[in-house]
Amino acid sequence: MLTRRTIVRAAIGAAALSTLAPGRLLAQGLTPQEVFFDIDAPVLGNPKGDVTVVEFFDYQCPYCKKNHPVMKKVVERDGNVRLVMKDWPVFGEASVYASQAVLAAAAIGKYQPAMEALMTLPGRLTEEDVQRAFKGAGISMKDVIASVNKNSDRIGALLDRNYQQALAFNFAGTPSFVIGKTLYPGALDKAGLIAAIAKARKA
Repeated sequence: MLTRRTIVRAAIGAAALSTLAPGRLLAQGLTPQEVFFDIDAPVLGNPKGDVTVVEFFDYQCPYCKKNHPVMKKVVERDGNVRLVMKDWPVFGEASVYASQAVLAAAAIGKYQPAMEALMTLPGRLTEEDVQRAFKGAGISMKDVIASVNKNSDRIGALLDRNYQQALAFNFAGTPSFVIGKTLYPGALDKAGLIAAIAKARKA
């Protein structure tokens, strides 16, 4: 069994956009390095891109799942965007289980197929759903469980950092984004994503 952690569920909501102060992101002391370049956070897109998009997401969030194909297309077509995926499992234990499983898969070189397998599943998840999705993607749960056991402290610390960052940004739920120096609490459509990336690139 994968280990679990209880995280307080947050309501999905939206708030006015806010702009981050240069140099320091927050009074609490978060730096751009910590938010954009966490060594344990999975990176998609162009790892050397000139703009970094940070997405806080949950595998049970319907808006995250709906938004994911749009994000993929925008990042792929742009070609110069780093997409940093920050698991923020706010929908309960099944979300924590899913995040731990995918991050364990990342540690054995299977991040993208594991993440994509869960992003395509509709509705609420169970542990059995995660296991079946991994099997369908050709990912061995035996290997994943071994990876969880080996990397549990590292995975737990990453989830803790993500959680604390999301709270520090006053995000109300998933998805939420940090793009350049601007916070985007809520889903972004294709036009919104393109505009946010262009704004960050000009800054």
